[in-house]
Amino acid sequence: MVNNTPLIDTHAHLDFPEFVSDLDHVIQRAIDAGVQRIITIGTTLKSSRNSVELAERYPGVYASIGVHPNSASEERDDFIPEFRELVQHPKVVAIGETGFDFHRLPDEAASADLERAAQSAAFVKHLQLAAACKKGLVVHQRDSWDETLKILGEFAGRIRAVFHCFNGSPAQARQAFELGFFVSFTGIVTFKKANPVREAAAVIPLDKIMVETDAPYLAPIPYRGKRCEPAFVKETSSCIARLRGIQPEAFAAQTTFNAETFFGLPRD
Repeated sequence: MVNNTPLIDTHAHLDFPEFVSDLDHVIQRAIDAGVQRIITIGTTLKSSRNSVELAERYPGVYASIGVHPNSASEERDDFIPEFRELVQHPKVVAIGETGFDFHRLPDEAASADLERAAQSAAFVKHLQLAAACKKGLVVHQRDSWDETLKILGEFAGRIRAVFHCFNGSPAQARQAFELGFFVSFTGIVTFKKANPVREAAAVIPLDKIMVETDAPYLAPIPYRGKRCEPAFVKETSSCIARLRGIQPEAFAAQTTFNAETFFGLPRD
C-alpha cells in the first residue's frame, strides 16, 4: 500500500475480456493495495449492463453507463431510454464514457463526416442525460480537443464533467478546470516521454484532479507492458504526489475526496 489513505480508481473496464478469468483476484489485489473503490465504465449498451451487474456483485465497485465514441456509429440509436432506466440503479454514479475520438477516422471524406456526426449525436444525448439526471459525465477525447471543448462549453454550468485519461498540455488542462471541469490521470503520467502530461498534473488545482488506471490499458511504470489493473492506481497517485511535492497520504486523501464529490459516493 502506498499509504494508509484509501484510493479510488475512477476509471477501469472490469467487464473487458482481459479480466474474465480472474476478476475476483483483481478486485482483491486492489483492496490489498488500498484501492477500496473502483468505477467500472460502460462503453456500449451491453457493456453498460455488464458494468451494472459487476457493481451489484462487488461492494466496492460502482458503474458508469455510456457509449464510447468509437462505438457510437455501431450502437443502436435508441439507447437513451434504457440508460434512463439503468441510471436509477443506486450504484450507477455517472454517465459515459462519451465524447469525440478522431484518431482513426475513415480516410474517405464522406465516411469520416458520417462518423463525426454519429459521435456528435451520441455525445449530445449523453450530455442531455447527465444534465437531466444530475450525474457526472466521463469524457473521452482523442485528437478532438477543440471540438470537445466547444460542445462541453455549451453545457458548462449544467453538468459536471471529468476529462478521463488526460494526455494533453498544461494549457489544455487549464482550459478544462477554468470551465469547472475535473481532470483525471492514468499511468501515462509515469512514462518517460510524457513531460507535458506531468507538467499538467503539476498545475491543476488540487480540488479538480483525480486518478485512474483505464485498466486493462496504460499500466504505469514499473508495470508498463503488462495488463493494467486497479491496484496500479497507487503508482499514478504516488507519482503525481512527488511531482507536486505533496505527501502521498495527503494527495490520496484529496483525490479520494474529489472522486467522492464528483461521483456522489458515500464518504468513508
